[in-house]
Amino acid sequence: MAHINDNFLKLKAGYLFPEIGRRVKAYAAANPQAKVIRLGIGDVTEPLAPAVIAAMHKAVDEMARRETFHGYCDEQGYEFLRQAIAKHDYQARGCDITADEIFVSDGSKCDTGNFLEILGHDNVIAVTDPVYPVYVDTNVMAGNTGSAKASGEFEGLIYLPMTAENGFVPPQPAPGSKVDVIYLCSPNNPTGAVLSKTELTRWVQYAKQNDALILFDAAYHAFITDPSIPHSIYEIPGAREVAVEFRSFSKTAGFTGTRCAFTVVPKTVAGKAKDGSRVELHRLWMRRQTTKFNGVAYIVHRAAEAVYSPEGQKQVRATIDFYMENAAIIRRTLTELGIAAYGGTNAPYIWLKTPKGMKSWDFFDHLLTQCQVVGTPGSGFGAAGEGYFRISAFNSRANVEEAMQRLRAKLQA
Repeated sequence: MAHINDNFLKLKAGYLFPEIGRRVKAYAAANPQAKVIRLGIGDVTEPLAPAVIAAMHKAVDEMARRETFHGYCDEQGYEFLRQAIAKHDYQARGCDITADEIFVSDGSKCDTGNFLEILGHDNVIAVTDPVYPVYVDTNVMAGNTGSAKASGEFEGLIYLPMTAENGFVPPQPAPGSKVDVIYLCSPNNPTGAVLSKTELTRWVQYAKQNDALILFDAAYHAFITDPSIPHSIYEIPGAREVAVEFRSFSKTAGFTGTRCAFTVVPKTVAGKAKDGSRVELHRLWMRRQTTKFNGVAYIVHRAAEAVYSPEGQKQVRATIDFYMENAAIIRRTLTELGIAAYGGTNAPYIWLKTPKGMKSWDFFDHLLTQCQVVGTPGSGFGAAGEGYFRISAFNSRANVEEAMQRLRAKLQA
């Protein structure tokens, strides 16, 4: 009989979002007349931009002719897309990032987990709490942690609690606490908080002083409205030596069903081999990707390239603004109901304090059964998320407004 990876047995029974789906499905089956509004999982609802659709149609036609047909793509993704990314997302912001440091992929969720394959198992890893569950779960799967404690935290991980008291800004590890790998996410999922240039500079300085690696998730950078907030960690001097950045077209351009993302691995960031020598992570990630990944479809590459066209930029911006107006409606409603709400100004997520001291899952059940509205329990993002709840702005305007009307009717009663 084949042996299994016992690390999977350390995980909770189900990933957070499938568990939400299971509860909603059970409720809908028992209440078929109920119109459930889903503001939980961060999936988009608005169609792809016209410029993106036009590019996809053109690319499909190219695939129908021998002279313009495309098979396997370049190792890191087609250069035309990588050049566009480097120019618009990095060089336009003064970041020293070139096209050959960009790797196109089918999702930043995949990349944040897969990147662990090129890192050793003896690293001390720090995660924020609350945290996007993938960071923790993939480390558990990889055998980088011990078992889960009663609190839900895993042995072997350093947790950086983010609370209302510290503005949901992750504190640095205690002096003398050696950390090798640090996960940061800004704008943050789930809290919606952002890291200022000063705060991000402190993290880059910490990494340089402690020879640590920052894994920086910037999947929601396009939702930043405050011009003083960095969109990339590479806007900070010295970040090229200590950080890898993950980005996605999923929320920026509605590609959740189209699949396109990228990871930036500067040639100046390195790790340490067992013999003490420094090894470029770029070289290792290149080897991993060329061995295990065959690239993103040509059609999707052209669709993503169209995001950077003048028409694409305007159209994508309009959709982002639409979601941010949804976020403003949600946050405004919660505030008027006397519920403490955070985020929603530089991110599409609103992080709220559950009313009357309710547990996160109890509030989930309350909203589902009383309002037929679905959100995400804060405890699913970590121990520090207990007593909090995440609501997503990704939905139609009509659904968001109706969901808020339901909340007013039930929570004011």
